[in-house]
Amino acid sequence: MAMGMTTQSQTQFHVLAVDDSLIDRKLIEKILKTSSYQVTAVDSGSKALEFLGLNDENIDNEDEDEDDQQVGVNLIVTDYCMPGMTGYDLLRRIKQSSSSKDIPVVIMSSENIPSRINRCLEDGAEDFFLKPVQLSDVNKLRPHLMKGIGSEETQSNINKRKSMEDIHPPDRTRARYNELEVV
Repeated sequence: MAMGMTTQSQTQFHVLAVDDSLIDRKLIEKILKTSSYQVTAVDSGSKALEFLGLNDENIDNEDEDEDDQQVGVNLIVTDYCMPGMTGYDLLRRIKQSSSSKDIPVVIMSSENIPSRINRCLEDGAEDFFLKPVQLSDVNKLRPHLMKGIGSEETQSNINKRKSMEDIHPPDRTRARYNELEVV
C-alpha cells in the first residue's frame, strides 16, 4: 500500500502560487488542490524567490539549491500586481536563473491590459489568466506542466528505439519479409 502512495506523490504536480491578496491566494490554492495539484502558497515575490532558493543571500549557492528546487516546483502561478516585487519582476528573476529558467510561469491579473499581457508572454510567461481564476483556467495548466515531462519521455522512447535497433538491426528484420506476396 505504501508503494501506491509513493507513486501518487511522484505524479502529483507541485505548483507555487504567489499572490499578495489572501482571498485570491486561497481561491487559487483551493482550485489547484481540487484539480489534484500539490500547492505551496506565498504572499510575495520575495518569499517565492526564497522558497526557490533564489533570494539575494543565496545567489552564490544557486547551484546547490538547483536539485532541491527542480524536484520541488513544476509550475509557478503569480499575481501581476503586488507590492515590492511585481509578478513581472518575479518572472524576470526566475527566467534569468540557470536553476529555475525552465519552470513554467503563469501570470494572473484582474486588469486586462494587452501591452502588459504581451510583455509577460514575450519575456517567458507560459500564459496570462484574468482574475478571478476559474477551474477552466486551471485546466489549461496541464500542457505547460507536460512540456518538460513530454520531452523526457520522448527522449526515453528514442533511446529505447535505438537500443532495439542495436539488438535487431533494421536491415536484418526487413530481410525476413522479402518473400511475402501482396494479394
